[in-house]
Amino acid sequence: MTDGTVTTELDSALEKHRPELTGYCYRMLGSSFEAEDAVQDTLVRAWRSYDKFEGRSSLRSWLYRIATNVCLDMLSAGNKRARPMDLTDSTPLAQAALSPRPDHTWLEPMPDARVLPQTADPAEAAVAKESVRLAFMAALQQLPPKQRAVLILREVLAWKASEVAELLGTTVASVNSALQRARATLAERADRGADAAVSDPLDEEQQKLLDRYVAAFEGYDMTALTALLHEDAVMTMPPFDLWLAGAADITGFMTTLGAACADSRLVRVEANGLPAFAHYKPDPEAGGFAPWAVQVLEISDGRITGFHCFLDTKRWFPLFDLPLRLEAEADEVQ
Repeated sequence: MTDGTVTTELDSALEKHRPELTGYCYRMLGSSFEAEDAVQDTLVRAWRSYDKFEGRSSLRSWLYRIATNVCLDMLSAGNKRARPMDLTDSTPLAQAALSPRPDHTWLEPMPDARVLPQTADPAEAAVAKESVRLAFMAALQQLPPKQRAVLILREVLAWKASEVAELLGTTVASVNSALQRARATLAERADRGADAAVSDPLDEEQQKLLDRYVAAFEGYDMTALTALLHEDAVMTMPPFDLWLAGAADITGFMTTLGAACADSRLVRVEANGLPAFAHYKPDPEAGGFAPWAVQVLEISDGRITGFHCFLDTKRWFPLFDLPLRLEAEADEVQ
């Protein structure tokens, strides 16, 4: 076997772990781009040190050990990704102002295809989706980094306590204690979005709800949209720290500060295990439609409870492999 064949086989063996490692690093870091950087660093470190891999654990376990160390190093600065409602109180519409914060402040969206494993097991698929939803991700960011790793490895990836202890270089008792503390913290933080109930695939009623949402949003029909929103629905717009609560303030914002979004087009995407759309708004100068936001929706009990608009389209649209404009004649489908 030639060196070139060995290199190709190693590259292939490492690369097949990229999606699950990306999901792990995303849960750890709360950032789409930092997660991809962390995975790339992990694979490079593994490639360079493969001759020292003694095979006492599986290649997968070894890669997770490297990825965990990479993430813990990246988290040593103490930055916690957040949603607007984690940082400020809701703002009445009359006081609404768009004040941006730096990119590193915010919990970021992630395309499902980059982090969710291909599996024929519906239960495994459901756990994977639930573990990247925005509310769960936001709660994870409040945990100390090692507790975060323990919770993800034990609760999401179903590792044994002994396996996690070996990976972290600690004891089973320490792992169990960290898991107990992490569970307690998450229980205290149960909040909006935590009960988002989305079937996989969408059931008939959920699909009808989304169809009605698209019709209401593209038609900018605030009466129809109000009927779809839960009374406690929230709207967020990172990188702005403003967030709004209640249908009246949400639709009021859309018809005032957000009025330029009338006659927009929505294109269905998959993000964070939740229904999501690429939002293109009319481009009065060039014609057609320009990218405006990636919308991620939380739904529960037949209503929309969360309406999260990520506005940094120069970053998000390439991440989701979306075109940077739609032509005027495009009649977008979901």
